[in-house]
Amino acid sequence: MTTDFGSLVRDHLTRVETHNAAALDDVVELVLAAIRADGTLLAAGAGHSLAAVAETFYRAGGLACVRPVYHPELLPMHGAVASTVAERRSGLAAEVLEKTPLAAHDLLFVFSTSGVNPYPVELARLAVERGCPVVAVTSVAASAAAPRRAGSTLAETATVVLDNLVPPGDSTYPADAPVTSAISTIATAFLWNLLLARLLDKAAEEGFDLPFWRSANVQGGDAANAAFLEKYGPRVPELA
Repeated sequence: MTTDFGSLVRDHLTRVETHNAAALDDVVELVLAAIRADGTLLAAGAGHSLAAVAETFYRAGGLACVRPVYHPELLPMHGAVASTVAERRSGLAAEVLEKTPLAAHDLLFVFSTSGVNPYPVELARLAVERGCPVVAVTSVAASAAAPRRAGSTLAETATVVLDNLVPPGDSTYPADAPVTSAISTIATAFLWNLLLARLLDKAAEEGFDLPFWRSANVQGGDAANAAFLEKYGPRVPELA
């Protein structure tokens, strides 16, 4: 008898929350420091990790100071095989960051479950070289099992690691011989929103207001968001 998939997911998310408790506290402090310094949170990924980038950007209940970092070639919808080739191409990260201001008071999130391809690893390396802290949202287990294509891994390069605990290959069902039901998107989105919840609690303790988007589909949402668009629009061109 196979394990119920819903139970499998719930158990996995419980492990993710427990495993990352201390690291989440560290990331909360990094995010608060960036926002206090009027910095920008940058979110990057490739392939299906771009789903995580979309989760961070211009989302109801999300932070308004987030800028997505990407290249069209990394989107599977623009060419599935081509997106894999692009993620493995050394130098693309440098090309992308040429167009993206990055300072010490900013914070870069890099989402990559495998964490071994040149694009995410080089993004993290270049950011660290510029003095910008990096949060890796990755799977240490998946990185250990994957071929090293960039000399090191995202986890080894980042300032702080949030481990989504995704198994090599990503599939989780059936539990005894998994062939389907990838869990990386679920686990990564959970980590991001868990971070937002902890961030709100910490900011409330300190009496600090956070720039959270309101839904554009509730009364007063557009008016509430107008100030954020005015403030962050010039530094986040993707908000236009």
